[in-house]
Amino acid sequence: MTSALESSSFGDSGALVTGEFAFSAANFREIADIAKAEAGIDLPQSKATLVYSRLAKRLRARGIATFSEYCETVRADADERGSMIAALTTNVTRFFRESHHFEHLRTEIIEPLAEQARRGNRVRLWSAACSTGQEPYSMALTVLSVIPNAASLDVRILATDLNPHVVAHGKKGQYQKEELRDVPPDMRAKWFDPVPGDSRRETLQIADEVRSIVSFRELNLMGKWPFSGPFDAIFCRNVVIYFDRDTQSMIWNRLARLLRDDGALYIGHSERMSGPAASLLSSDGITSYRRKGGKAS
Repeated sequence: MTSALESSSFGDSGALVTGEFAFSAANFREIADIAKAEAGIDLPQSKATLVYSRLAKRLRARGIATFSEYCETVRADADERGSMIAALTTNVTRFFRESHHFEHLRTEIIEPLAEQARRGNRVRLWSAACSTGQEPYSMALTVLSVIPNAASLDVRILATDLNPHVVAHGKKGQYQKEELRDVPPDMRAKWFDPVPGDSRRETLQIADEVRSIVSFRELNLMGKWPFSGPFDAIFCRNVVIYFDRDTQSMIWNRLARLLRDDGALYIGHSERMSGPAASLLSSDGITSYRRKGGKAS
């Protein structure tokens, strides 16, 4: 992946992108440096127009006149740094996205663990970039399709994201009807209810029983992880595409080491496994990997 610190042919003060706000090469480099330090995001200069369009909205929202002033604000204000990172990342998600992963989760992970779970053994799953909650709730619905009483057992799903706004959305568990188009009809009928007071019945609330097995938390993958696993399965999809190669390898390695033997790691369709994790994992389908070791007993 290209370095975020490519040199500019425009000079530090010349306009890198023309528009409502002056946006110089120096402004871009400062934003790229902050994004890399704060969240590991690698921004090549080819993304300058995208960065401008995403962050111009923040300048308008804050009543800031220039990108130079915005950079000063971001340096001083942790909340705005978070808003900047959220603006620069894309939260594209849907229920049962890349459905083969959920089929693998059901048949290769949950079904073999079901009897152990009924005997009281722990089952732990992690959605490492949960966005607005569709991924971890799809995981939960998959679990419940195999273990209907999972909420009364030691079965839990951790859902994390660095963006507090999408975490709050996930906790709320409310979705528009069209967002549920990929949820199987039987699951939709069983686990979603109209939100009280919505006369048009366009907004649906996911059932408390589903929400009870999912815990949403804010987490920056570049920081400390306040848990030690092991996890039976981890979803980390369409996240490391924002990182440079070395950071990708580091993240894969940290994730792989949190899996139990034979646990599963699911990654995005455009992502590739690299670094030390490649020696810990074996391919087990399309962008699906298993931690090498003995079969779970």
